Amino acid sequence: MNAESFYKSDPWLNPFINAIDSRIARCLEKEKQLTVNSTISDFAMGHFYYGLHRDGDNWIFREWAPNATAIFLTGPFTDWKERDDYKMKRINGAGDWELKLSFDALKHEDLYKLSVRWKGGKGERIPSYVNRVIQDEQTKIFSAQVWQPPTGYRWNVENFEPVNTLPVIYEAHIGMSTAEEKTGTYREFTESVLPRIIKAGYNTIQLMAIQEHPFYGSFGYHVSNFFAASSRFGTPEDLKELIDTAHQSGIRVIMDLVHSHSVKNINEGLGLFDGSPEQYFHANERRYHVAWDSLCFDYGKDKVIHFLLSNCRYWLEEYKFDGFRFDGITSMIYFDHGLGTNFTSYEQYYNGNQDLDAIVYLWLANKLIHTFSPHAITIAEEMSGMPGLAAPVEQKGCGFDYRLSMGVPDFWIKLVKETPDENWDMGQLIYELAQHRPEEKIISYCESHDQALVGDKTLIFRMLDSEMYTGMGKWHNSIIVDRGIALHKMIRLITFSTSGGGYLNFMGNEFGHPEWIDFPREGNNWSYKYALRQWQLADNKDLKYSYLGEFDRMMINLHRNFRILDNPNVDRIYDNNHDKVLAYTRGDFLFVFNFNPVTSFTDYGIPVKGRFRVVLDTDDEAFGGFNRIKRDSLYLSLHKADRNTLSAPLYLYLYLPARTGLVFKNEPVMRANDI
Repeated sequence: MNAESFYKSDPWLNPFINAIDSRIARCLEKEKQLTVNSTISDFAMGHFYYGLHRDGDNWIFREWAPNATAIFLTGPFTDWKERDDYKMKRINGAGDWELKLSFDALKHEDLYKLSVRWKGGKGERIPSYVNRVIQDEQTKIFSAQVWQPPTGYRWNVENFEPVNTLPVIYEAHIGMSTAEEKTGTYREFTESVLPRIIKAGYNTIQLMAIQEHPFYGSFGYHVSNFFAASSRFGTPEDLKELIDTAHQSGIRVIMDLVHSHSVKNINEGLGLFDGSPEQYFHANERRYHVAWDSLCFDYGKDKVIHFLLSNCRYWLEEYKFDGFRFDGITSMIYFDHGLGTNFTSYEQYYNGNQDLDAIVYLWLANKLIHTFSPHAITIAEEMSGMPGLAAPVEQKGCGFDYRLSMGVPDFWIKLVKETPDENWDMGQLIYELAQHRPEEKIISYCESHDQALVGDKTLIFRMLDSEMYTGMGKWHNSIIVDRGIALHKMIRLITFSTSGGGYLNFMGNEFGHPEWIDFPREGNNWSYKYALRQWQLADNKDLKYSYLGEFDRMMINLHRNFRILDNPNVDRIYDNNHDKVLAYTRGDFLFVFNFNPVTSFTDYGIPVKGRFRVVLDTDDEAFGGFNRIKRDSLYLSLHKADRNTLSAPLYLYLYLPARTGLVFKNEPVMRANDI
């Protein structure tokens, strides 16, 4: 790896080199402090020490609660009362408590909690490192659960190593992945949804809402129990089976990890665990997140770093996840959470608004993850564009492998919502889609779960509106539907093919899912009507949704078959804003788009040299197009007719139907049947 500092590729960073170097020095110093005579992986082992563990013929339970004056383990075995034989002992001055019990004192699936006392108060708490939490269906109360099945899960793939290819991600939520009005399960996902993902060609699954969260409607972003896989979807073994099955098909599974904040619930979460507001979180005005109604971790505390780093290792180790998409990075790294800031100058990355403790934590997290699991990937959900965030730690970056290109879906929504497509600017289009920092790889996407939530609209919904309900039968003719389907395919193809590192799609959006997402809540009378995916629409060959699903499969297979995204260079070769024509190459592939809504062009010259065959055509009738392209022809670059000399430029003369995207593969070697 080239160890040259990432800022060498950006001269605009020269005034801030000292600030960047100072940050890295702070990261290295913290690592040195935490890993005396050990490694970062050795440090991140809190889950082996704290919590409930089998210890030979005994149970041993430990908890960190420095402000507590007494702690009791309670459950049905104590009639939910404090008993001296289940009272923990304080074992050191650091705030650690311990309880040893005979193995017959607790059994598999027993419920339990802690009764924590502190000066001036007491409360019922769920242990901080608990790995299993369930909710009573009648009382809605959450409790910890002993999870010690007679036989653990036996992995079919012990050491999965994904093919070294850029991630093409299928973002999924287990609960809403079913077509029924209920909460889906890990097992149902494995049986019904995973085969769809495999067939569609995606090589990475990103699972949302895995960490336990009290409110289903939070989409999993208000986490209460960081080490517990949400029990509303099934058992730990069910989740392991899902990941193991994906691995058997060569698909990596990454997790949407929430370390940016925590639920403020007291009984379920960590907010006042030992009676102190500052155990895990800030105790001053920085404690509450003003936009998210949640609590903000104090990343300056070693115990908090220990807790969160151990959490990273736990999910890699226990469930064999292949990496993480870190949620809410912008909120973490700025004191004002990046709210109301437009980030138009470099000074805004180095002006004192940065939480350096959070930056240090993220650096340590990436160092740990890549040390413990070298094949794992990390993705930053970050919108400010802070330089170096997605540069390796060896190059003085923060260590993320990828950054989500959050400006792309915002660009598409704004464009579709505010500008008729006959006025789209081709130069702006390619600039917005292909730009990224020189040191970074990005994950590009047209829309994720964010754009599908109630109160917003997906791209297809914005373009078709009420026609989604009346005009999607293949027998139905509609100019509105034809336009929406054509642009849906073109928007996805151009976003996918210009990405600087990878691609993401939220489940169902690939076939134009017609409804928004709305989880059960008081405002909708706790309905599951919109917290599901209508797979039957994509499966029904009489509906036009199947066109979009088939196109997405063929588009994704461009990377599966040709590793098209592995070539980092997107070279723009032509754009004509009057005609609405745009062309660029990526390795051996030529992409040509005619966004003109009404005009098709004959013998349109694209300045490129080669011998090309069509490998994908959005106008293919198999994708709901009008079949206006000869896909079995060989297209040869020619000299302009009025410049018949060897020195004249070469052009590829094409028929470009209106609202069509074409993908050509260059075949420079003549084959016998071409003569």
